[in-house]
Amino acid sequence: MVNHPPSESPGAFDAPRPPRLVFGCGALERLGELARELGATRVLLVTDPGLVAAGHVARAEAILVRSGCEVARFADARENPTPSDIERCRTAAAAHRTELFVGFGGGTALDTAKGANFVLTNGGSMQDYWGVGKARLPLLPLIAVPTTAGTGSETQSFALISQEGSHRKMACGDPKAMPAIALLDPELTRSMPARVTALTALDTLAHAVETRVTRVGNALSALLARDAFHLAFPALPKVLRDPNDLDARGDLLLASAFAGSAIEASMLGGAHALANPLTARFDVVHGQAVGTMLPHVVRWNAEHAPSAAAYRELAAGAGFLASSSATDRESAQVLAQRLEELLALAGLPRTLQELGVRASDLDSLAADAAAQWTAGFNPRPLGVPELRAIYASAFAR
Repeated sequence: MVNHPPSESPGAFDAPRPPRLVFGCGALERLGELARELGATRVLLVTDPGLVAAGHVARAEAILVRSGCEVARFADARENPTPSDIERCRTAAAAHRTELFVGFGGGTALDTAKGANFVLTNGGSMQDYWGVGKARLPLLPLIAVPTTAGTGSETQSFALISQEGSHRKMACGDPKAMPAIALLDPELTRSMPARVTALTALDTLAHAVETRVTRVGNALSALLARDAFHLAFPALPKVLRDPNDLDARGDLLLASAFAGSAIEASMLGGAHALANPLTARFDVVHGQAVGTMLPHVVRWNAEHAPSAAAYRELAAGAGFLASSSATDRESAQVLAQRLEELLALAGLPRTLQELGVRASDLDSLAADAAAQWTAGFNPRPLGVPELRAIYASAFAR
């Protein structure tokens, strides 16, 4: 994570070295070579049952074995991993005498690998690392191999772990948890169903839009957010039309990595604060939750002049603006509309009512959203009344 010393100007930043990015179709074939470059022979491959069924895991294991690695598999990564999930993965890592983690899958697998790395190397339980910089000892190297183009976990030093029972997200971050290598192979994303492709891409777009305007943003996060948005927005419709368009899939994968780095530099904002309670209480998939709330947060933030100017920059760069005379606020409205159109294009719900939320739930949802750590980074202050108003705007058409 980037440090933001209060004594420095808002645009200052101190960014740690990002992970090495290895990108290209067929890049998975380099997995064994990269593992050996990190000096490891005993590898724990952390993944999920879906990727096992798709055959990707067996291929990755074979590549590692050909390079002389001894590989164990933990294939029980579950969506929204909890501390007990992390402990099961840690147990597998300890039994294998692991020297290197390979997180292979979506954000679930990558967060599980990061979490297990924390507790394997530093002891204790996952709750001990809630916050920033809680690891006293070095962590093992991690190669992140995303098979979805959305979470950006491959370029972040944070693991998001759900508390048992409440499902509140614990953000556990430390510079030592940053992956050593992010291996980006667009071919691995081709097996994603259209719905998953859309949901993960919406997460990437939300990361780009939110990091562009957070109150701790800087020149680095602005650059990464712009590039991520301008890659992802045109790529998603192309992939929905042609799932085998590897150029477009590559753009989504790069956008995810760039947006993940933008989060590392500037954090997130109101859309994620509003989305997390929807996931915890109504089991709304994260990409759906954040995609539903994002246009409404854009409209809310458009009353903040610097944010409206930044939204105009995103819209203009994506070719949304028919007239160069459009004001910043008008441009922000166009951006929000285009984000809603993506939901419709993907055949996804656009309102909270469609997601099973009742009007009587809005007060408690707003209270939960106010407790989310990302709310504090939103450019316009967000308290319970403001959050409830945004939920109300998204409730029905």
